Amino acid sequence: MGSIDASKDELTVLVTGFGPFKVQYPVNPAWEITASLPDYLPPDRAKDPARQTASSTAPAVRILKDGPVRVNYEVVRNLMPSLWDDPEQKIDYVIHIGMAGPQPVYSIERRGHRDGYDKPDVDGQLLGDEQRRKREGDKWVWSDVPAELITDLDIENIYQRWVQRSPDNLRSQLRLSEDAGHYLCDFIYFSSLAHLHKLQRPKKVIFLHVPLNPDEQSLRRGKELALQLIRSVCEVGLKQEPAS
Repeated sequence: MGSIDASKDELTVLVTGFGPFKVQYPVNPAWEITASLPDYLPPDRAKDPARQTASSTAPAVRILKDGPVRVNYEVVRNLMPSLWDDPEQKIDYVIHIGMAGPQPVYSIERRGHRDGYDKPDVDGQLLGDEQRRKREGDKWVWSDVPAELITDLDIENIYQRWVQRSPDNLRSQLRLSEDAGHYLCDFIYFSSLAHLHKLQRPKKVIFLHVPLNPDEQSLRRGKELALQLIRSVCEVGLKQEPAS
């Protein structure tokens, strides 16, 4: 493992969060957590001197928020160019946040899936990619994209750091997952991965699943874990890159 590349003055992390999901979930904790994030990553409060030293030499981390993203296939697919290709803002990393089930578990996802989206979105619309793929052939948007795509970030190392940096009482709730669920969470993750794959750009994106509870305590917990994930992604990502 190399040292952190401090040659960059600032990193930019874009975080997205989904909006309301059906009538029973009018408040989506994914967006509430995203919206609560500060504009810049706060200083590291680690007690470990080695971590404090590394943190003091690391670049500042700017946090941009996008959302609430409508739980709609077409909206998500059309969102990718504006997220990744805006010449006015260079994005170093993207973290998508979405809601999972009621279990008190926070999961980062390794892979996204191209196929298997058979559930309607919040507007009652099906993705319909199987029919579109047959109709459009080689012109289908993902015709040259593998059925699964994996982030280029060192997710094993990110997960380890995330666990180490998170509060002691929450570490047992953190997971590294292989299945993002074949719904809008999986779809936005794969859409990001596929967009970068087609452009032959590094897939510096990750997905975070959070529990569905929108109460104040859960949102505070989610915010803290999201901040530690951002810190872990930046630290590991910088070590992956050759120093300039």
